[in-house]
Amino acid sequence: MSARNHARHVVDQFGSQAAAYVTSAVHAAGADLDRIGAVIQARPGARVLDLGCGGGHVAFTAAAAGAVVTAYDLSEAMLAAVAAEAARRGLDRIDTRQGAAETLPFADAAFDAVLTRYSAHHWRAVPAALAEARRVLRPDGLLVVSDIVAPEDPLLDTHLQAVELLRDPSHVRDYRVSEWRALLDAAGFSPGVAVASRPRMEFASWIARMRTPATHVAAIRALQAAAPAEVASHFGIEADGSFLLDSALIEARPR
Repeated sequence: MSARNHARHVVDQFGSQAAAYVTSAVHAAGADLDRIGAVIQARPGARVLDLGCGGGHVAFTAAAAGAVVTAYDLSEAMLAAVAAEAARRGLDRIDTRQGAAETLPFADAAFDAVLTRYSAHHWRAVPAALAEARRVLRPDGLLVVSDIVAPEDPLLDTHLQAVELLRDPSHVRDYRVSEWRALLDAAGFSPGVAVASRPRMEFASWIARMRTPATHVAAIRALQAAAPAEVASHFGIEADGSFLLDSALIEARPR
């Protein structure tokens, strides 16, 4: 699949569901979002890039903490939903720009912080996106990555990637924490400690957000039913298909 086709896949998957992501309870709260707010509050007047902004919850949090925010996403429909919600909340320090994470239309050292949350597992080329994030950050800037991560155990990793791809064909990969640390290091960052959390995915809303076809829903449920005990235990798979995901927040500074 070409980069153009993958980008179209992402836009098709998320554009029509923009409102669902703005209102999603899973995306609208969390300890990682609280941490992002605290980090930005400590940098008064910071210029912030919300990279792959999705439903805009990082942008809203950063703007409420006093930042001037650029919300950046592939989906114009998602950006329109973010702009409308920002106006509804009275957040007038958010502007929107459309584009891919791997090609940022911003000058070198344009931002004090680059923030990305629940987006990178859709990026076609994470190394290129991180290199761009490094370029647009000031030398004393901060990158915060918060995303779903794969367990280090290959058995658990394989199960996770399979159900993610069945649910959403624009999925690329949930990276392991060890992979994230290597990717950040290669891009010129010094990564800090990964702060873990385990959000619960309520199955019905999880598949509804992506309009997952019934055949794929059945395949996910079949994988869950056949999962080895180690997989079922780790992900806390419930009778209705709801389960736990692993998430990590990593703060990284340019070297």
